Formats: sequence, C-alpha cells, structure tokens
Amino acid sequence: MSDKIREIDINSIKDPSFLKDLNKKELEALCDGLRKEILKQISTYGGHLSSNLGDVELTVAIHRSFDLPKDKLIFDVGHQCYAHKLLTGRSLEHLNEPDYPKGFPESEESPYDQYSGGHSSTSISIAEGYALARDLKGEKYEVIALIGDSSIANGLAFEGLNDLIGRKTKVIIILNDNDMAISAANGGLSKVFRKLSTGKAYNKFKRGYVSLLRKTKGGTTLYNWSLATKNWIKRHLLQMNIFDNLGFTYIGVVDGHDIHAMEKAFKKAKNSTKSVVVHVSTTKGKGYKYAEKDATGYWHGVTPFDLETGAPKNVHPGSVSFSHFFSDYTAKIMENNPNTFLIVPAMLRGAGLEGPYTRYKDRAIDVGIQEEHALTLAGGLALSDIHPIVSIYSSFLQRAYDELSHDCARFNSNMTIIVERAGLLGLNADTHQGLYDVAYLKSIPGVVVTLPADFRIAAGLYEESLKGHGVFAIRCPREVRPYNPEEGAIETPFMEHRFLKRSETSRLALVVTGPVSSDIAELLKDVDCDIIDPIYLNPLGESLLSYLLNKDRILLYDAYSIKEGFVDTVLSALMEKGYRGEVKYRCVPTVYIYSDKIEKQRLAYGIAPSQVAELARKMAKE
Repeated sequence: MSDKIREIDINSIKDPSFLKDLNKKELEALCDGLRKEILKQISTYGGHLSSNLGDVELTVAIHRSFDLPKDKLIFDVGHQCYAHKLLTGRSLEHLNEPDYPKGFPESEESPYDQYSGGHSSTSISIAEGYALARDLKGEKYEVIALIGDSSIANGLAFEGLNDLIGRKTKVIIILNDNDMAISAANGGLSKVFRKLSTGKAYNKFKRGYVSLLRKTKGGTTLYNWSLATKNWIKRHLLQMNIFDNLGFTYIGVVDGHDIHAMEKAFKKAKNSTKSVVVHVSTTKGKGYKYAEKDATGYWHGVTPFDLETGAPKNVHPGSVSFSHFFSDYTAKIMENNPNTFLIVPAMLRGAGLEGPYTRYKDRAIDVGIQEEHALTLAGGLALSDIHPIVSIYSSFLQRAYDELSHDCARFNSNMTIIVERAGLLGLNADTHQGLYDVAYLKSIPGVVVTLPADFRIAAGLYEESLKGHGVFAIRCPREVRPYNPEEGAIETPFMEHRFLKRSETSRLALVVTGPVSSDIAELLKDVDCDIIDPIYLNPLGESLLSYLLNKDRILLYDAYSIKEGFVDTVLSALMEKGYRGEVKYRCVPTVYIYSDKIEKQRLAYGIAPSQVAELARKMAKE
C-alpha cells in the first residue's frame, strides 16, 4: 500500500463524496487545509471564527457517516457551518457579500443546507418537524440536529427535547460541547448497557420483541413489566445525566477531534430505534493560538484581522462605536447608582460590557442564551425596587416580546433596555438586522423608545432612563462616530425634541432620527428648512406634534427602522389631528434585508443622506 497522501485543493471541492475514500493521514491533511482556508478568508472578510475552527473534524465525520443531503442536517444558529460550506463546493471568499455565500446555512445556496437559520436553539424543533414529515410520508432517512452547549440551555431547545422524547419519531441530536460541562455517565455497568442499547442485533431483537408482545393483552402486560424493570435498573444502578433521565439514548462523551471515534458513535446512533443524543467535546478556536486562548469571546465573531498578530485591520482613531460608549457609560451609571443591576443574555463581548460586568460582579449577570428569562428576571428585580439595565440585541429582544409586555411593562416597571445593534447591520446580518424593534415595542403600552444622535444625547438619555419612566428603551446603532471623552451628557427632557436647524421663514420641516441627522444638517446648511431630531420615538412628544402641525410640508427620515416604526407613529398622529399639508417619508422598507455594506443598503433603498437631502431641496423649492 502506498504511503503517498493525496493533496486536496480545498477550493476545487465540488461535493463531499470523496471523503469516504480518504485514509487517516489524508483526513488529517484535509482538516488542516480546511482550517487554513477558514483563517485565510475570515481574516480577510470577517465572520464567525472560533466555532468554525472548533468543529472541522466533527463536520468531516458527519459527512462521512451520513448520506447528505438525503439525510437532513439541521444546524443550530448556523455560525459553525464554514467547513460544511467548503465540503459542499462553496467558497468563503467575499463571504456575506451579495451573490456570494452567506455566513449562515442558506437553503437557496445548496441542497446540503436544509434550514436557513441564524438564531439560537431552533434546531431540535425544526429537526422534529422534518422527522415527523418523514414518518408521515413513509420515507427513510436520518434527521440530525447539530447544537452547541450554550444553545441547548435555551428554553426553546428544552421544549423541543421535552416534546421529542414523547414521540415515536427519531432524531439524532449531536451536542457540540466546547465549554459547558454536562456530566457523562461513567462506570463499567453503564458502558455495558450503552453498548448493548446501541447495538444492531439488540435493536433488531427489540423491535421484534415489542411487536410480538403487543399483539395480545397478556403480552402487553408482560412488555410493560419488563420495560419498568429495565428502567428501574437504569435509575438505580447506572450513573444518569439529564438526557438519560429525559429518556434519550445517550452516547458520549466523544472526542470531537477524533474522526474515527465520532464515526463509531454515529453508527451506534443510526442503529438506535429512538432519539439519540451524541455528546461531542471540541476545542473552540482549535488551530489558531489567539482563538484557543480566548476567554472573553473576542474571537467568536471578528472583523478582518492580521493573521500573524491577531490585530484588527479596521481601526478608527479618534472615533468609537455606540456600543463602546454605552459600555463605558454603563460603568459610570452603576458606580453612581448602586440600585442598578446589569443583565446580559450571552452578548457580553458583543456589547463590549466586560468592564462593568467585571467591576460590579455582585450586580451583574450573564444569563446566557435565555432572552425570555433575562426580561422576566428584570421584571422581578424591578418589582423589588432594583433598577435593571438589560443590554440585548434588537433581533434577540424580539424573542422576549411576551415577557417584556406581560412581566415588565404591564406593571409599569422601571428599567433601562439598551437595544444593541439597532438599525441596518451590513454584512453577516441577514437574520440579525435591528429594524423591527420600534414597531414591536411601540405596540406595548407605556414603553418609551428613544434613539440618540450622538454620545452626549446617549448619556443624557441613560441618565433620564433612571428617573421613573417605566420601561425605557435606548436604541444603540452600530455606527462609529468621532468622540471627545471630555464632553459630558446634555439634558434630554422627557418627551422633548431638539432642533439642529431652525428657520423663522421656512414652511418645510425635516424630522430626522439618529446619527445621520448631523449628516443631513451639514448637507442642508444652505437650505431654508427646519431640521428636528425627535430623540423620543415613542410615544410622540406633544411639543413636536404641535410644531409639525404648523408646517406646510414635512419630510420624515428614519434610516434605522421600518415604516411601521417611528414614521407610522408620526403619520397616525398627524392624521388624527386633521393635518392637511404634504408629508413624505424615507425609511427602511418593510422587507427582510440581506447582507451588504450599510452604505450600499441605504443607496439601494433610497435612504442615503445624499438622496434624502436632494429630496428635501426639491420640497423646499415647492
């Protein structure tokens, strides 16, 4: 036999059929090549890094063990699918740019992507749906849910587990454990029973045994007695974990970097007659020293970076992001207000809150991927006269709509919600655009929604949120702006707007939300018009409404939300007051927005500052 190792050009791969012919050394070389390609492209274009470096061998083992796409692989979240994309003939070049592969599974890209996911803890429920449909149609294939240790702690995943075990349908759940310790069953007797329960001969006998006994009443009684006896032995003599107790066949813990070991485990899983949990242990960030040593989550999702040093390529001297500012100001708020309590649902690094979280450990909790719990927890604190500060992405807050309404706003509970990643997010954000929060928040009675145009206003709103206004949401856009740390907060009186430009003669008023208001003011400095920053998006301030009613023409510009948000609030208020002037608006259309650079997205939808300024010039001349 030749020891020569076949060289595989990662970018020439068309499909994964070649995998089953590779020997051990060739598989090792392939995995090394996959990691190098992931590092090369993500350092160039940005994306999710650590999770994709960690599951390379796992992905190879899945493709070798199952017949994809006939067998259905459902990724949870999907940010760990880069090796899968490469093995199914797709490139990571220009990742997330229009007409190139997305950073998440995308069914329109490939038949190997069964579900276009992006949010956490959906895989088990989706997989059960596929499995039920398979059984109803009398088809034969495996359904596999690949879920991480953090995602499985979410309530939706537990709902899926709870329902699945009560069904006769079978799903194989692969738990990719790269951090959280989920105890495995150990001991000699445990191993004997697990080997027996996943054996092909045992399961063939089991199917015949069940079928035979259930044909008669006496046989059914005997079967029920034998089942109860078996379960008693398992409960009393075996070391059990949560999956055993729920009723799943459990296999693990398996080394997630040992392809042969995983193939053996997956073979057992396929032999099982009921749903199985295969517990795999992997190293997040494997193969890149900076990502392997990462204790903060910095390397989870990254912008372009230098491979040698790990340093980011896109830096903005003299400027900071709104997230950076809110992180620093949160530390100040918590220092000056000992009655505050910080709650973060898993996005501690994403929101840049490591500083205040570490400094005030006794008043800060990261609840993990449990958005619903985060809001109800905040409600409990508020009812106990503690002021919660909840930092949460716009696209994740929507998962806790009911809790915010029922457990928080219904009691007019005082709390501050920093709505991170509000507005258009650009690349790698098909499922994460922060465009809908104003529309869904304003439907909840008593919720105050605000959007700062600069850091001074952001500080003023943060201070105002502590003054007993109930649920007070401050939208945090994903923008970088010049920052002078010596500038303090400016007062933002409750429900009051501000003028960026005011004319005594103009009959045209522009109402512009967020940071682009300063761009518009600069573009229209020679135009006779009013430019107003509403600051408070919901409810609409009476002073702003009264001012607008005296104008002949109004242009509403909201580059951070859909029409059903702030724009509709103003339009409805004007209509109710019988306004008869001309009103035009420019905002994000009510559609699902796909990844592209923010400036390109705005131009495509006619909401770039230059485009809106041109419209304002025409209206001013009318």
